Amino acid sequence: MDKYEIAVIGGGLVGAAIAFGLRDLGPRIALFDEGDVAHRAARGNFGLIWVQGKGLGMPSYGAWTQRSAREWPRLASQLLRATGIDVALRQGGGLHVCLSQDELDVRERRMNTLASQAGFPECAVDVLDRAGVAAKLGAVGPQVAGGTFCELDGECNPLRLLRALHAGFAEAGGIARFDRAVTHVEPAGQGFVVHTAGGPLACERVVLAAGLANARLAPTLGLHAPVVPNKGQVIALERVRPFLSMPLGTLRQTDEGTVLIGDAQQDLGLDETLDTGVLAAMAQRAAHVFPFLRAARVMRAWAALRVMSPDGFPIYAQSRAHPGAWVATCHSGVTLAAVHAAALAQAIREGALPAECSAFGAERFDVRAAA
Repeated sequence: MDKYEIAVIGGGLVGAAIAFGLRDLGPRIALFDEGDVAHRAARGNFGLIWVQGKGLGMPSYGAWTQRSAREWPRLASQLLRATGIDVALRQGGGLHVCLSQDELDVRERRMNTLASQAGFPECAVDVLDRAGVAAKLGAVGPQVAGGTFCELDGECNPLRLLRALHAGFAEAGGIARFDRAVTHVEPAGQGFVVHTAGGPLACERVVLAAGLANARLAPTLGLHAPVVPNKGQVIALERVRPFLSMPLGTLRQTDEGTVLIGDAQQDLGLDETLDTGVLAAMAQRAAHVFPFLRAARVMRAWAALRVMSPDGFPIYAQSRAHPGAWVATCHSGVTLAAVHAAALAQAIREGALPAECSAFGAERFDVRAAA
């Protein structure tokens, strides 16, 4: 039976970032993934590094998100040095555009409520009128009423990010198995046995970072991961002249010139079919912001499933019943990649979560514990 010090289950952005952060273990760490039969949130990702609006109801999530945004340049540099892959990081600000005064008023109230929470770290979010938005974006449609701007927001190429994390891990000697579906994991003595389609393997520690599959893998290890799918959809337009110097919350221009329109939140189980009505509404809203996009051709569209906890915040925990077993799940794999590769990987190495992550345990979903 193959034996490893750490086995990371799930090769998406969360698992790959953690594995990259532990890459100095070389062949003592293995990364397992079931391959293209999986529901791949990572490959449907919109690519935002997004801070504004994060943390309402959990100030520590706002702090965690802000920390990751600030550490992102370091991660991008590490990946470039290790693999030669440029993940097309662009930071310096992002805009949430509002198409009516009512929308803008609601947005401003939300930002004020967010910032007024006890323990929420200071983070400047500017409320802009129509002229302020036009000053940053240039010509915008007549329906644009204003928006909010945060300098910490940014974007990257999420497919290059995933490729770079995998390549950096492999370059350091980590063992990657991308055709090994994990059926279950069980405690065994002082470690664990991971049962895969290719046979069992042993490890001293195990990290469940398998997205939606965490819900079924966690219980045998004394962990709780009540995650469910939430469908988002993306439209990719043809390459157009460079016109967008920063990402919007639902629209961005990639480093290759294509325009992505992303939005929608639908609780429909494992349904990954496209909804043309939703796509039409997304396209119309984008055209209200930049009317010239009406003439751009649609090249493709896709749907993907976010991995959502009941409150929308991450779940990080080590099993009390079986120390050495961890679960890590979130729906912001790009935004949080930098802290997953640094702080979370270090916590797993040391065997204890930092105090700043104390609110992310799954016990918050236990009514008795909350009471």
